[in-house]
Amino acid sequence: MYKAFFGFTKNPFNMSPDPSFLFRSAQHEEALANLIYGVQSRKGFIVLTGEVGTGKTTMLECLRDFLNAQQIAFASLFNSRLTVEQFFELLAYDLDLRCNRLSKTEVLLSLNNMLIERANVARTTVLIVDEAHNLEWDVLEEIRLLGNLENRKGKLLQIVLAGQQELDRKLDAPEFRQLKQRISLRCALRGFDLGETVAYVNSRMARAGLKGQTVFPPQLLEEIHYRAQGIPRLINAICDNLLLTAFAMESRIATLEMLDEVTADMRLEYPGQLPFRPDADFPQRTLRRSQVP
Repeated sequence: MYKAFFGFTKNPFNMSPDPSFLFRSAQHEEALANLIYGVQSRKGFIVLTGEVGTGKTTMLECLRDFLNAQQIAFASLFNSRLTVEQFFELLAYDLDLRCNRLSKTEVLLSLNNMLIERANVARTTVLIVDEAHNLEWDVLEEIRLLGNLENRKGKLLQIVLAGQQELDRKLDAPEFRQLKQRISLRCALRGFDLGETVAYVNSRMARAGLKGQTVFPPQLLEEIHYRAQGIPRLINAICDNLLLTAFAMESRIATLEMLDEVTADMRLEYPGQLPFRPDADFPQRTLRRSQVP
């Protein structure tokens, strides 16, 4: 709606994961490098965790792009609310196993044969499970047992588990100690610091066609970062709504008053929601607040 008004060629703050808009912060570069290294080196189990909205799914999209480019076979499960039977059915479907997909025994036999054939010609196979923190114990145990498939050169199936921080806590539980011991690599994503938030917003605006953006003044970006707590998904939602509000008001610069309206409409909660003190740059309101003890 606002693309022509601001001169964008595409929506800069689309909520859907888009690798073309990937902001390569140091932590995201490290996480993606670890995922690729773990797969290529046949490390077996790799775990990616992070707070909601920190970019885990985008990292998995980038990993899938890499696997496709390298012609590496993979199964990708995006719904982790599965029974054991559903898990094996989806696994067989994604890997195109020629067997009765409703039979766990046949799926396992077909999977084992495929993995051995691929390993014999030095080809890798990957299982990616998103939202893994939702996996039931019996499904997670089946995944652990799949990690036992190996030959002298390494694991036959590379398994990437991605989920919220609850996944780390689940893996620390006594009943999951066998799986925890098999995890070769762990990656964790956190919210951006202020410098990363500013670079992130400017990067997305530039990739959408607006280089050297002036829509979000520096002090407003600082406040956006504070209210979003550096979480990329929240930053996207706030900035998208700010652009829409500015467009509706025929303004090419977003203001603190607009931000107040947007975050109120979003029911956004953030630390220190206290009265603002005067500020010269925004005389009607301020961008910073007294720190809560």
